[in-house]
Amino acid sequence: MRPRIAVPDNSLIRLRIALTVFFALDGFVFAGWVVRIPAIKEQTGASASALGLALLGVSAGAVITMMLTGRLCRRYGTHRVTVVCAVLLSLSVALPPLTHSAPALGAVLLVFGAAYGSINVAFNSAAVDLVGALRRPIMPSFHAAFSLGGMLGAGLGGLVAGGLSPTWHLFGLTVIGLLVTAVAGRTLLRIEPPTHTTSTTSTTSTTPPTPPTPPQDKPERMSARHLPGNLAPAPTPAPPRTGTRGLVVTFGLIALCTAYGEGALADWSALHLEHDLDATPGVAAVGYSCFALAMTIGRLTGTRLLERLGQTRTLVGGGTTAALGMLLGALAPSVWVALLGFMITGLGLANLFPVAVERAGRLAGPDGVAIASTLGYGGMLLGPPAIGFMADWFSLPAALTSVAVLAATAAVIAALTRRAAAG
Repeated sequence: MRPRIAVPDNSLIRLRIALTVFFALDGFVFAGWVVRIPAIKEQTGASASALGLALLGVSAGAVITMMLTGRLCRRYGTHRVTVVCAVLLSLSVALPPLTHSAPALGAVLLVFGAAYGSINVAFNSAAVDLVGALRRPIMPSFHAAFSLGGMLGAGLGGLVAGGLSPTWHLFGLTVIGLLVTAVAGRTLLRIEPPTHTTSTTSTTSTTPPTPPTPPQDKPERMSARHLPGNLAPAPTPAPPRTGTRGLVVTFGLIALCTAYGEGALADWSALHLEHDLDATPGVAAVGYSCFALAMTIGRLTGTRLLERLGQTRTLVGGGTTAALGMLLGALAPSVWVALLGFMITGLGLANLFPVAVERAGRLAGPDGVAIASTLGYGGMLLGPPAIGFMADWFSLPAALTSVAVLAATAAVIAALTRRAAAG
């Protein structure tokens, strides 16, 4: 008995395109805000410490609302919540230039962070449903769209920074965001989240399918019998049980280990290259670009990798690759070897977060995505300050090896939970 998808194939294709657009829009808007932080700092007259506290508003808003968003998705549907959050994200990005003090900036960033965290839970949950319907491990492609959107947003921000004030630039992002949401949101709202029934003909059978549970250490081929999407959750699943929640938290820890590395490299890679390896400021700035580009390439090829290796081998191999790459990047004797290490790290980390979130979503629906995303975001928060403290105690190269340690930890977690995840 082969399961049939209740949503027509062309609707699934349009749904995939719409979700891809929302992932890219999220990265585009967030990167556009990030590149204007120096100008906002000057406008508000905030000290470095005051700015740091204000920027915590983004993280606090995201973490506070992620679990709430999981419940909203179960009640109102992931598509509706995604569209509403996209509108809120587009509107809130225009608020920071309107502030003139660090406390006011922190307050509006709390709103922006809430919208940012909420849309991440909503469209990741919708993507999990679509992965199940298509029976292909396409989750990395959505996160590749986020990365590409971020690169485009940062590039555009760099181009207009000299000619546009932060107010007009971020207002432009609001207009773009609302227009994109109006177009892509119409498609999203017209399509119901995918559901599964079984049929041997065009008539739907009343016999429910028995989903297979293939061993996760064997390669998953193109057969629907082996693809990970076969265990897709219903559009509105019940909250996770205690045993399931423990496994979801485990996948959240994998996301945490991954995001820790992303946050650490974003904030410390340039400083490492410039201060420890005597790179020029221009070359030092290339460090994170190499990492981000490698991560984007890794995600664009992630579906093919998952189809060939399966989820567990992808997680174990990615974590191991990232650990080795980060050891090379942190302990390299020259700039170019360090850049190579950063690229290897990016390739290794690329698919860990998407796979971890998708697995958590399959187990517990939007609540699972919310738990994994919250832990992952916590890792991104933990990374930069942890590196800073360890750099003061030891050295920056030694501190950066903690990224390798956590990447290896993610690989070990994936290997140890293989049988539990398969069951």
